[in-house]
Amino acid sequence: MDRAALLGLSRLCALWAALLALFPCGAQGNWMWLGIASFGVPEKLGCANLPLNSRQKELCKRKPYLLPSIREGARLGVQECRSQFRHERWDCRVAAAPAAAGPLFGYELSSGTKETAFIYAVMAAGLVHAVTRSCSAGNMTECSCDTALQNGGSASEGWHWGGCSDDVQYGMWFSRKFLDVPIRNTTGKESKVLSAMNLHNSEAGRQAVAKLMSVDCRCHGVSGSCAVKTCWKTMSSFEKIGHFLKDKYEHSIQVSDKIKRKMRRRDKDQRKVPIRKEDLLYIHKSPNYCVEDKKIGIPGTQGRECNRTSEGAGAATSSAVAEATTPTWSDTWRGASASSSGAATSAAGGVKA
Repeated sequence: MDRAALLGLSRLCALWAALLALFPCGAQGNWMWLGIASFGVPEKLGCANLPLNSRQKELCKRKPYLLPSIREGARLGVQECRSQFRHERWDCRVAAAPAAAGPLFGYELSSGTKETAFIYAVMAAGLVHAVTRSCSAGNMTECSCDTALQNGGSASEGWHWGGCSDDVQYGMWFSRKFLDVPIRNTTGKESKVLSAMNLHNSEAGRQAVAKLMSVDCRCHGVSGSCAVKTCWKTMSSFEKIGHFLKDKYEHSIQVSDKIKRKMRRRDKDQRKVPIRKEDLLYIHKSPNYCVEDKKIGIPGTQGRECNRTSEGAGAATSSAVAEATTPTWSDTWRGASASSSGAATSAAGGVKA
């Protein structure tokens, strides 16, 4: 290994050491930091040195070959969140660097608002999508294509199952195993309600991936006659899944802050209307994202014109908005270096003016 490579690895290790010291890895949602690390996850660092809680580290140690998929799932979720909300009051802003202790999405991750609901849904969906895609690509030994669809079809209609159907059930299983914390492991009434909400919204994200599965077919026959078709199931693009979840966000349901046997609608007149698995739920109304609130970490719509009279916390701004950029490895490294050395340099990130 040459000198430059050794220097790069030492800097990489130093950053992760700084990151781990700045916030506790047991905090919910810290795995999401992997979504902005453009350098990837070096195998030499291993599961023990990644921003995962103890349960996730244990699962990572048992299945280290899933690390690239975990990283890709986080990247998909962060990227799609920022894309869907780039022209709105809340633009899915993420921290530029781990200079401030806390999760990647800051206040919104634990606020119990519509924004919390979308974050949990899109991140869980991203993990399903990435793991399932890796299975179909043959990158793992314990999963591959969906073998349940290898046989069968309709001879009379001239088609049969074949090819490689995406095994979304494995992806959903792993996403649940990696992300979901049982409600019984939480303490306090408010924490239990928020945990139940987060569990529901994570599952809603997974259900979105499964619901939007499509069937692709290939024709076989003389001169392209398509006498017989081989068909398989495939996941939709993650952009399409993001649009679906954004629609669910816009029609999300407010639930009671008191939990009994299950989550209930806050509006008593609507409680007989069932809550579906794919619905997004929230407890608290969203704050006014137009206005800066340093107490809870809301920066306001800096560098953007905000239409305060439009309806909804996520309503579009009245002027063109410059798209935010996802912080890169160099951004994060500069931010960590500045913090540790006392330099005045600030990390890149946020909304362009």
